Amino acid sequence: MPQDSAAASSLKPGKYRWVICILLLVAMVINYTHRQTFALLKDTVGPEQGWTEQTYADIVFWFQTAYAIGYVTFGGVIDRIGARAGYGIAFAIWTVAHTLTGFVGNAMQFMVARFALGIGESGAFPASLKAIAEWFPQKERALAVGIFNAGSNLGAIVAPFAVPLITLASVNMTFGSYHVQMDGLGWGWRATFFVTGIGSMIWLLAWWLMYRKPQEHPKVNAAELALIESDPADKTAKVPWSKVIMVKETWMFAIGKFLIDPIWWVWLFWLPDLLKKNYGLDLSSFGLPIIAIYLMSDVGSVAGGWLSSTLLKAGISVNLSRKLTLFIFALFVMPVFLLDGVKDLWTAVLIIGIATAAHQAFSANLYTLPTDTVPRAAIGSIIGFGGMCGAIGGMLMSKNVGFILETTGSYKTIFWIAGSVYLIAVIAIHLISPKLERTTKLDGVAS
Repeated sequence: MPQDSAAASSLKPGKYRWVICILLLVAMVINYTHRQTFALLKDTVGPEQGWTEQTYADIVFWFQTAYAIGYVTFGGVIDRIGARAGYGIAFAIWTVAHTLTGFVGNAMQFMVARFALGIGESGAFPASLKAIAEWFPQKERALAVGIFNAGSNLGAIVAPFAVPLITLASVNMTFGSYHVQMDGLGWGWRATFFVTGIGSMIWLLAWWLMYRKPQEHPKVNAAELALIESDPADKTAKVPWSKVIMVKETWMFAIGKFLIDPIWWVWLFWLPDLLKKNYGLDLSSFGLPIIAIYLMSDVGSVAGGWLSSTLLKAGISVNLSRKLTLFIFALFVMPVFLLDGVKDLWTAVLIIGIATAAHQAFSANLYTLPTDTVPRAAIGSIIGFGGMCGAIGGMLMSKNVGFILETTGSYKTIFWIAGSVYLIAVIAIHLISPKLERTTKLDGVAS
């Protein structure tokens, strides 16, 4: 058990909360490796099964439908059963669904498998943010969110490296004049789902053994526990949905997610296709460009959390720190307006990488807003509701992307949408919550 809090003043705070943060990061790496595998195999599986652009968009649509349903469901479940059990259940569901995808034989079966994957993966962010709220004081949360959220980019880096090596007999990667050829396993696309799925189950065991609330954890000393609990006491009980959806803070987060999440889905599910159509790359050669893009995204994820946390530590208000950070990174997305006219591959990679980095920085701060404005007991539900809205936005976007590509064959319209929505999101957040103050409407509310 943690040492008596009376000894806190004579101890240096421990660092175990950062071990928990790294555990959350690893889970997010696995989450996005599983998610990205399908996008990378689009042009391997699609021709084999006779898919059109709209068929692929429909499979993505059903993943997002499940994600929307699961996000809002898991948010409430995690608030009630806690991050430890909630994340364990979500992880088991998505990993089994991902592994069994190796057995599917047609588009309908892919839709079913991706639907199940979406149900499980939807629990990752609500559980992670619940854990962050339990383990970190407000002044460290944005940085912690930025670190674990960087796992989404790391997963998107691991996937284009691992998937070709498992699927193909050889892999060719080119970075400028530098060329790399590697011998792969050549086991085929089905083996990719089996290998990446079964291997990831190690994390579930680690999570179950290592995660407890800080008040119950033997690795947490009194000084660290005092730091974690340094924010004003939160006495709010479990909050019912009827109350959660009635506060503006819920809608501030949900509208932000509805606007920006669809753009991340586009990069995640259509980036390999974009590199093929515009620059002639394929599964054996688009690894390095994708890795470069998501490495930049990792920097953005951590930088976004670092910037707002640094502003807070400098004495700047939560309102200005969060919103200024959001505005700065909204501006960094806007060069994608120019992307359609870019013929050089690595110039395009730079523009996309900056945009995805800005998205992750923006997202890290958007995810922090509920922890700034609502009681801890409501965080999972609000994150779940916002995630559902983001997935609904993604569903609408996927249908439109499929239609646009099938009718025009061009990403130009999509680039214009991607470049504008972040600034719209900042404006919406400010109009809904001009002062970004903690609501008192949920204090003392019981389910």
